[in-house]
Amino acid sequence: MGKGRSLELYFIDGKPDGMLTAEVFNWTGHVLMTPRTRIKDALGRNETGYTGVYILLGEAEAGPQAYIGEAEELGTRLRGHVAGKDWWETAVLITSTANNLHKAHVKYLESRLVEMATTSKRMPLENGNAPTRSSLSEAATANMEEFLETLMMVLPAIQVDMFVNNVRPVKVGESKPQTLNAFEFEIKSPKLGVHATASITNGEMVVHAGSKGRSEWVGKASWDSGYRSLRDHLIETKIMIPEGGSAVFSENFAFSSPSAAAAVVQGRAANGRVDWKLKGTNTTYAEWEATQLETEE
Repeated sequence: MGKGRSLELYFIDGKPDGMLTAEVFNWTGHVLMTPRTRIKDALGRNETGYTGVYILLGEAEAGPQAYIGEAEELGTRLRGHVAGKDWWETAVLITSTANNLHKAHVKYLESRLVEMATTSKRMPLENGNAPTRSSLSEAATANMEEFLETLMMVLPAIQVDMFVNNVRPVKVGESKPQTLNAFEFEIKSPKLGVHATASITNGEMVVHAGSKGRSEWVGKASWDSGYRSLRDHLIETKIMIPEGGSAVFSENFAFSSPSAAAAVVQGRAANGRVDWKLKGTNTTYAEWEATQLETEE
């Protein structure tokens, strides 16, 4: 189990959709998130005069889009983007509390963030080619990687999840991720071309590479659009590949819940606690879960 951390969020306007800052105890970083409608107020803050990296978030014609950049004075660069880019609605400014990041630091961070966003495939970037990673000393590189490690905890907490990668690699010589107590679950329907296996790994439901899901989305409920969008994203990024009347997982993929995994596999809204069965049995996930709780008492 990982070490616990404490995140401090400060809502500058006293509103959840206004400007906010995010800091972590003993972390040198500082995050300012602002809607475009408050950009004038944001530019009046000290941190916009610092050296740092920034993320612009919004909607383009094709859907959600982001841009990642760096600047020695963030405010000046942001003013340019107000005039030159009309699609973004939110800016995230990442600096250090003591303003001790320099040009080489932020170029390294920019390059790594673009690399991570490209790998996660969660949101298209307006950036063209990936920026060149600056040359840092071994010690400085280690410091920036540690900075990024904490940043990757902070950003999802403020609902910036474009860097979260749900693909789960396996160790050399293994075909599946290591499972909790070696328990494995499956959903099987030969008639629909569905045969998926999954396991609980570090609190996530990981559907295994090679699993077969339904060839298309058939659900009609209005509230299940999130699951449909997730499935469309997996098809678009080739994590699920249409093949022989099914959609086959090309990689292990982690879902936030058994129901999300079951819905994507079956192409409709689903109760994963009922639909997933302990492999080789008729025991549902819910029944297995209850048994696990009993053994803890």
